[in-house]
Amino acid sequence: MAFKTLDDLSDLTGKRALVRVDLNVPMDGGKVTDTTRIERVLPTIRELSEKGAKVVLLAHFGRPKGERVAEMSLAPVAPAVADLLGKPVAFADDCIGSAAADAIAALPDGGVLLLENTRYHKGEEKNDPDFAKALAENGDIYVNDAFSAAHRAHGSTEGIAKLLPAYAGRTMQAELEALSSALGEPVRPVLAVVGGAKVSSKIDLLENLVSKVDMLVIGGGMANTFLAAKGTDVGKSLCEHDLADTARKIMVAAEAANCEIVLPDDAVVAKEFKAGAENETVALNAIPADGMILDVGAASIETVRSKIDAAKTLVWNGPLGAFEIEPFDKATVAAARHAAENTKAGKLNSVAGGGDTVAALNHAGAAQSFSYVSTAGGAFLEWLEGKELPGVKALQA
Repeated sequence: MAFKTLDDLSDLTGKRALVRVDLNVPMDGGKVTDTTRIERVLPTIRELSEKGAKVVLLAHFGRPKGERVAEMSLAPVAPAVADLLGKPVAFADDCIGSAAADAIAALPDGGVLLLENTRYHKGEEKNDPDFAKALAENGDIYVNDAFSAAHRAHGSTEGIAKLLPAYAGRTMQAELEALSSALGEPVRPVLAVVGGAKVSSKIDLLENLVSKVDMLVIGGGMANTFLAAKGTDVGKSLCEHDLADTARKIMVAAEAANCEIVLPDDAVVAKEFKAGAENETVALNAIPADGMILDVGAASIETVRSKIDAAKTLVWNGPLGAFEIEPFDKATVAAARHAAENTKAGKLNSVAGGGDTVAALNHAGAAQSFSYVSTAGGAFLEWLEGKELPGVKALQA
């Protein structure tokens, strides 16, 4: 995957760098409550600023659908960026037109400016050429550092990249390099761990992975659908019985591709879904008719550990059980910590992503030890599904 990075830029003194970032951060009472996404883009902002560029940030916030919605203004985000950056961040109340142009003109070399929500304009999500042109008029170069928005062909992610010299920011670069190392040109054997509630939301992902990886561990509610498709009575467990044929087709495809599908060996069952619920570990042929599978047991945990030990590369998306409530977090925590240990020991390249996945790895205290943890959500999933990401394709040289 060939794309230009900040390494291809030197003296940018006075140049206007339009930088697409993801500042769609959680807010409460006008205050940012989680700064993770801001922290991710700081290296790119700092580097461009130090090279003398006028750094102009493009971002969306929420879904205003082409209207000015006060609650979706980026104005309250600018002070949070300034606090973390350690320097002033100006704000303009539009991303195109005279408001943006005047604010950029007033910006000193090395200064930073945040423009108002790109989605206040209908042309953003429609990828309207005139809107993309209006954005491009305010810049000399374009830098995309928002992998999380790269699966959208919008004006600020795809259209503008055709109009200006385009580069990947440091976060985008790190993400693309991590993904390439995980599935593009991985060191084998490759293990994928895929969990979560429903097979229906991850059919494309599973169909793509069985042709790319050597081992596929399926966990969470998804595993129940596969077990049921093989004839296991899963009681009252979450299960998409109508997808039994789909599950069987995926298993046939995996066998043809020489990909080993790993399903649970045992189950932790309870009669109610709540923290601390009375539970027991049972064999798969002994699941009570009124029981729900909420996690996997010691035998399954040991199997997953052994697969992690056998792998050189790990791709992880989704928990192995109902990790949100104790004690049904045991398998996810044990597997995550084992993967983290192998990564720290230099035995494993581990790449993970997806909302529940990040939460689960943080819960296990393992996220910091993974090789790379993506916060990109939808874009990460579409990449796992083998889909082309417009925002990435637009950067390719």
